[in-house]
Amino acid sequence: MKTFWENINLKPDVLQIIQKIMKENSFLIRVFKRSDTYEEAKNRLRYWLTDYYKSHWGAFEFYKNDTPETFDKLSWQDYAAIRLTDYLDNEGRYFKDPNSGGEPIRNEPVKILWLAIRFGKGDSNKAFFLDMLYLFRQLNGKLERNIPDKEKLNRWMAHHPAGLDNKIIEERKLNKDRIIRKIIQNIDVGLQKSRRFQFAPGSTFNEKYQQVHEWWNDYRFHLTFAIRHPDMLNDMLNNSLSEKTLQRLYDAHQKGIPLFVNPHYLSLLSEHHNPRLPVADRTIRDYIFPSQKLIDSFGNIVAWEKEDIIRPGEPNAAGWLLPSHHNIHRRYPDVAIFIPDTTGRACAGLCVSCQRMYDFQNGHFNFNLKKLKPQLKWADRMRLLMDYFENDAQLRDILITGGDAFMNSDESLKEILEAVYNMALRKNIKNEKRKDGEKYAGIMRVRLGTRIPVYLPQRITNNLVSILADFRKKAASIGIRQFIIQTHIETAMEITPETRESIQKLIGAGWLVVNQQVFITAASLRGHTAKLRKVLNDINVLPYYTFSVKGFMENYANFATNARSVQEKTEEKYLGKIAAKHENELKNIHDDITRLPQLIHRLREDEGLPFLSTDRSIMNLPGLGKSMKFRTIGITHNGRRILRFKHDKNRHQSPIIKKIGDIVIIESKPIARYLKQIERMGQNIREYQTIWGYSLSKTEPRSPVYQYPHYSYQVTKKYTNFQLETTFREEEKTKSTMSN
Repeated sequence: MKTFWENINLKPDVLQIIQKIMKENSFLIRVFKRSDTYEEAKNRLRYWLTDYYKSHWGAFEFYKNDTPETFDKLSWQDYAAIRLTDYLDNEGRYFKDPNSGGEPIRNEPVKILWLAIRFGKGDSNKAFFLDMLYLFRQLNGKLERNIPDKEKLNRWMAHHPAGLDNKIIEERKLNKDRIIRKIIQNIDVGLQKSRRFQFAPGSTFNEKYQQVHEWWNDYRFHLTFAIRHPDMLNDMLNNSLSEKTLQRLYDAHQKGIPLFVNPHYLSLLSEHHNPRLPVADRTIRDYIFPSQKLIDSFGNIVAWEKEDIIRPGEPNAAGWLLPSHHNIHRRYPDVAIFIPDTTGRACAGLCVSCQRMYDFQNGHFNFNLKKLKPQLKWADRMRLLMDYFENDAQLRDILITGGDAFMNSDESLKEILEAVYNMALRKNIKNEKRKDGEKYAGIMRVRLGTRIPVYLPQRITNNLVSILADFRKKAASIGIRQFIIQTHIETAMEITPETRESIQKLIGAGWLVVNQQVFITAASLRGHTAKLRKVLNDINVLPYYTFSVKGFMENYANFATNARSVQEKTEEKYLGKIAAKHENELKNIHDDITRLPQLIHRLREDEGLPFLSTDRSIMNLPGLGKSMKFRTIGITHNGRRILRFKHDKNRHQSPIIKKIGDIVIIESKPIARYLKQIERMGQNIREYQTIWGYSLSKTEPRSPVYQYPHYSYQVTKKYTNFQLETTFREEEKTKSTMSN
């Protein structure tokens, strides 16, 4: 019996696309038009693909075995044949779709196409058929892939200004002046109050103006006078926000989504879009203003990473037993994320695409700095957490984050680093009594996660730098080899002279500064991420990760499809590839970070590189870790691609990986919708046409600069703080909902 939608006539614009598909691919008349049944259509299509593979053995080898060696030999046409075969293999399967309330969704692109071609029926929309049109154009050679050269990349990069450009610097001086005047006015009428920052009685306006200019260099001023309400934000922007934007801010405020924009960061935002630079500050705006999808989802947001969901006494999805799920997040054997119970749980501003948005929703994160000050019990809890690290057999890398590591007071950060030092020392002492092959992994790397260099560069004080330098010197003496500060700079427009100065201070303290960008829609435009890499290199920062946005509906507005990420990697980032002979030079930079500026300059100059591509383009996957090894195995009736990811074999994984298997993700946004979105941002979407063809990918290896040093001893193969069985049963339950 036919379902209801099989009796629906397709819309005229969809039928036009189907006619194009048939006209450009005559073999489809035989496959679909002359097939009386769905099963017959599937069989005919499989026979046609079998003939294709007879003359394309490399494609068939990859289809069967999916090895990195065969991936590199695939032609552009092979991509399409493999995707079509994967569609057939996964036809009729159900997949759980978090973007549809967790309801199973049936994957049936071949049936949809057969019904459309044979009968002109179905409920699928234009986005689905456009994806199919370009799939067959890739297969028949009509969609070609011409890799852009350096000249074209430079043209794209030139469209994106940077915060170090003189025109931008001058414009932001005017923004700062406007904000200072507003703050003076607010203090005078009692809208903003502070015990620390007060005007002397009888002060003239000029004296107040000079006073606020001086306060501007104090990071505490920016935290005190951060904007927390939509009306004040609009006032600071000269009442320039549209009614629609303002209403969204009101709705977000009422829903409980925090607003926290400090004066420095607000000064980066124009009160109106500059017509000469139509997307100049779009990325910054999309980090401040919540989308309607986020507002609608808030209250029902769930953790994207399954390993962050903890029940007391049970292992997380990666198999790790944790002493506190609020303080430690863990996925890999060698890394632990450490979130102290201090003001470090807060940030200097809110990123609306934050992966911890569910923690804001649950009240675990907030901007109440007074309540976040360490309590007496925190010292006792920190000792327990350090015991956990000390007695872990495989842990060698601790990432102190939050929130933001630099939102800790100097005193708190010093105590945390001291605790890490003492823990690492005790671990070394215990190791002296263990035999080779039974020794635990010693702490090799300490990292600090922060967005302070762009949100609040004034926080990088001389005292903070002294604390970091002292820790590096002391920790290096007991064998800790790598000291890394992970920034989160989203766009070259966030890099100001103050940011540049703060970065130089951190490098001067002996810490390598690297960057993680989230590949949101506004940051995914042609040349945008390339320009960010260049400006990062200009201020001596190495790119580390380029993250795809999590695919849940709250991030719909900012989600750039994984196909675009692969396109950027293949057609733009490739121009910064470093020759193998230079990779080891970067690897050894940890011994003396002060040599980094000269090394970056020399490598770019000698190799003629616009930037150094030391970053990996990846996605954080639920329960699987970071990966970009995927194949497109299906597509929903409304054009959202279904991707099957495999784990990253380039790094040490939890043993649970063998039990979990592959992870399936249904993207929240069709490629057609993404292209429509960036077209509204002023983009020529003809320059993005090859995006349709990027249906599979492999994970890039880590740059040697990010690899762990070797131990002088053999580390034990055993695992501590780990349990396999309970987690496996839970994963099996999850997988059962995603099968036929």
